[in-house]
Amino acid sequence: MTPTTPSAADPPTVLARCAAVSRTFRRGGVEVPAVRKVDCTVLARTRIALTGRSGSGKSTLLHLLAGLDRPTAGTISWPGLGRSPRERPGLVGVVFQGPSLIPALDVQENVALPLLLAGVRETDAVERAAAALDGLALGALAAALPEELSGGQAQRVAIARVLAGRPALVLADEPTGQLDRDTAAQVITELLRAAAELDATVLVATHDPEVAGRLARQWRMDDGALLAPEEEPCPQPT
Repeated sequence: MTPTTPSAADPPTVLARCAAVSRTFRRGGVEVPAVRKVDCTVLARTRIALTGRSGSGKSTLLHLLAGLDRPTAGTISWPGLGRSPRERPGLVGVVFQGPSLIPALDVQENVALPLLLAGVRETDAVERAAAALDGLALGALAAALPEELSGGQAQRVAIARVLAGRPALVLADEPTGQLDRDTAAQVITELLRAAAELDATVLVATHDPEVAGRLARQWRMDDGALLAPEEEPCPQPT
C-alpha cells in the first residue's frame, strides 16, 4: 500500500492553544499580572517571533506554553501533542537565554542528561546526544567542559540539548540575548535549520528586530496582553 500524504486542504495541526489565559503573581501581598487573557494558537511547522519590551510577559507566556507554569485563569491545551508536556518530557523543548550547562559535565554529557532523566537508555541517550551535536557542527567539542566554550558555542550546545529530545515544539526565550550580533545570527540560523530537520515548530521570544525578522510570523506582547498585526492576527481558539 502506498502511504498517503496530507493534502493541501487538510487543516494544519494545532500544537498548543491558549484560551483567555492569565497569570498573576503575588509579591508582598500585591497581585502583579504578567499575562492577561491571552488567546492564541500555535500551529505545526510555523515560525513565530514573540516580541515586546522586557517585562511585557514574553517569558511567562513561553513558560505556560511549555507546561513549566500553570495559568491563574483560562486554559492551555496541547491537542497536537496528545498530552500535556508535564506528562511527557521532550515533546516541548525550551531554550533559555543562558545555556545553563552543568560545569562538571562535558558537552556530550550535558546534552545527554535530560534524556537519561526522562528514562532513555544510556546507549540511546549518548547516540542521540552525539547526533544532535553533529547536527550543529559541535561534534568536535563533545569532550569539552562548559568553561572551555565561547558564548555562542555554549548556546548552541543548549540548543543541541533541546533538539536531542526530538521535540515537536521548540520555545526559545531570548536565546541570543547574551550574544553579539554575528554570533546571534549564527545561533538562529542553526536553530531554524535543525528544527526544520526535525519538522518542529519554533517560537522565539526576542527583543532583537533582526532575530524577529528571521521568523515568518510576528506576535507582540504589551503589558501582558498578546497583540498581533492586523494583517496577520493571532489565531483565536475555535
